[in-house]
Amino acid sequence: MKTARPGDLVLIKTASETLEGTFLTRSELLDKNILVLKLPTGYNIGIHRKNIKKITTLRPAHTPLAPAPKAQHNPNLPTIAILSTGGTISSKIDYRTGGVHADYTADDFCAMLPELSLIANITTKKVLNIMSEDATPADWLAIAENTIDALRKADGVVITHGTDTMHYTAAALSFLLKDLGKPVILTGAQRSIDRGSSDAFMNLLCAVTAAAQWNSREVAICMHASMNDDYCHLIRGTKARKMHTSRRDAFRAVNDTPLARVYPDGRIEELAPAQPRRDTTPELRPIDKHVSLIYAHPNLHPQEIELCLKQKTKAILIAATGLGNLPIHTKEKILPALLKAAKKVPIFICAQTPFGRVHPNVYSTMRELSILCGAHYLEDMHAETALAKLCVAVTHKDPLTFMRENIAGEYTDRSLDDHFL
Repeated sequence: MKTARPGDLVLIKTASETLEGTFLTRSELLDKNILVLKLPTGYNIGIHRKNIKKITTLRPAHTPLAPAPKAQHNPNLPTIAILSTGGTISSKIDYRTGGVHADYTADDFCAMLPELSLIANITTKKVLNIMSEDATPADWLAIAENTIDALRKADGVVITHGTDTMHYTAAALSFLLKDLGKPVILTGAQRSIDRGSSDAFMNLLCAVTAAAQWNSREVAICMHASMNDDYCHLIRGTKARKMHTSRRDAFRAVNDTPLARVYPDGRIEELAPAQPRRDTTPELRPIDKHVSLIYAHPNLHPQEIELCLKQKTKAILIAATGLGNLPIHTKEKILPALLKAAKKVPIFICAQTPFGRVHPNVYSTMRELSILCGAHYLEDMHAETALAKLCVAVTHKDPLTFMRENIAGEYTDRSLDDHFL
């Protein structure tokens, strides 16, 4: 039977139906007798060869277009550096698995979105090419180093990043970049570029607008504020969190309000005070990966705490239930394990909710943890930000003082009604 080439628009007739779509390369993980077709709806369907009666090529695969020419430098526009690190915003189909993998670079974004040249002079660099679930503290450091290098010539930086751990990276950069003077904006996409509902282009457009025009020296995340293409929110890097697996408006300000709205037409509406720009060159703080995060849960075992010590951790962060509780009155002997750990490393407690704050003096359990174990309560800083900050704190002589200091807006004085979702 004559088959088609990947990219061909085909008509496949089976015993029960006729299907039209784009012929795809078969995933290496699929049966060799399965043909894969991308339907007009965007979904893929697998068809067994034995069920196919006829394949007709309606239109051969298109030849890829030549890359768009680079825009000429405009001396009247600011210069923005786009650093690509991978993620869904950089994704193409992976024919080994049938899923997507990071492949587009910052240069590709500029070619696909020529409007960027009307906002700023764009420079690009591929720093990493990974999905964000694979990002590590070493990658945070690499991004920070490249950000400092880019800011020597640029008026702002945009970092394209996978959304799964974008809030970890945003928080880490907030602590790694000491004396930041210009905006550093992280953006990404919940839906890949090849989908009609992709949020990638508007997110990138708004991120570049913010980096070029926003009077701020904050590290911030710029993502859709709603399911519609109306505007994006700028959320402080230490207060942002991904709150949904797939919605375009997945990111929320936690225990805080968004700093600004950015519209696709270039308008910026400030919603809360931000640190203004200043003429400083950022310095790089060191980082250490030897930090442990434990979630309190009804089946918590002392071995989970003991394992942290065996892995040579330098500090333990516990995401506690409620206002800062741990199951220390069960038969599992959690308290003795914590007392043993507290003699070797500092213990910090944050909320796992993630909204709200923890406090050592509300319930007797918290008093025990604070007095007996010397546990330090991190107020309204959420777990992901606390983990990133602790990775930087343990490189200092006095990690406790560093954790207590409000360095990048990670603490807020009061919990307000409009700080919840």
